[in-house]
Amino acid sequence: MSCQHDYSNCDPQIAQLADLFHLLGDPTRLRIVLACMPAPIAVSEIAATLELSGSLVSHHLRLLRAARIVKSERQGKQVFYSAADAHISGVLNDMLEHIAEPSTGTEA
Repeated sequence: MSCQHDYSNCDPQIAQLADLFHLLGDPTRLRIVLACMPAPIAVSEIAATLELSGSLVSHHLRLLRAARIVKSERQGKQVFYSAADAHISGVLNDMLEHIAEPSTGTEA
């Protein structure tokens, strides 16, 4: 089944899943989520680590939070972000392991 960004004919769960993968398909957003996985991290730390502007990181975090890919927790004046739950971390870790596997040469 091919939805091609027109999700009107798709099962709602398939459409929601496609939206999540679309969000994670952006390399900058994916790098931000990966930076949030080991431990909660502040926007300024993400920006410094990834060499991005704080406003760009904040913009992407808003989208990721709305999609429930990351969650936020305020501690004093700072907001710390982490992967929303073990499902997000698990999927990304599994995919990282998958791409690290050597090719068996049996793919068609």
